[in-house]
Amino acid sequence: MLIIDAAINLVLGFLLLVFPLDVFQLLGLPIEAPSFYTSILGGVLVGAGIALLIERFRSPADMVGLGLGGAITINIYAALILAGWLVSGKLSLPLRGRLVLWGLVVILVAISWFELRAHRKKKHSGIHANAYQ
Repeated sequence: MLIIDAAINLVLGFLLLVFPLDVFQLLGLPIEAPSFYTSILGGVLVGAGIALLIERFRSPADMVGLGLGGAITINIYAALILAGWLVSGKLSLPLRGRLVLWGLVVILVAISWFELRAHRKKKHSGIHANAYQ
């Protein structure tokens, strides 16, 4: 069941990332939603799909896909999509807005790095990974 759920999230997420307006038109949804927010939703769906795959294929000692692993995956993917938008130059934002969004990218990556590092440290010390979630 996790495979089906992951496949749906991944397909819809990638479609929203690559063809946001086309997907909205195809589904008959209002197009007033800017493609920025649509692609952020696509990034979250792809992150959730990857988290589901982690959960499905993990060994008992590995990170839980819908727990810490899911949080790291979603944070990293959201940071990548947000950074992509900022680098693309397609956002007309004042300097303050650009600084806030770049700050969010840095925070998401930093949180994910610290969470992954803590997970690995606890895993190597013999503490069960779910003990601190």
